[in-house]
Amino acid sequence: MSENTGEKDMDAIEDGQQFESQALTDHLRELRSCLIKSFLVIILGFAVSYSFIKIIGAWFFKPLIDVLPDGSSLIFTSYQEGFFFT
Repeated sequence: MSENTGEKDMDAIEDGQQFESQALTDHLRELRSCLIKSFLVIILGFAVSYSFIKIIGAWFFKPLIDVLPDGSSLIFTSYQEGFFFT
């Protein structure tokens, strides 16, 4: 059992040394690539969801519309709210 523990400790030390031996510029490059990928995924997700805005809005407001009295409608309190869901 002590041999297994020793091997695990050596692996952990080697992993730690590999992590510490990376230069700051390498860390910054990796951070930059992660940030670029994250922003691209966020922009892509926004574009896809915006293309389905009517469907998403109808699904979101359905419980409210179901309980409104007949002949009534939703009232938006700011200009941009009505622009997106009308």
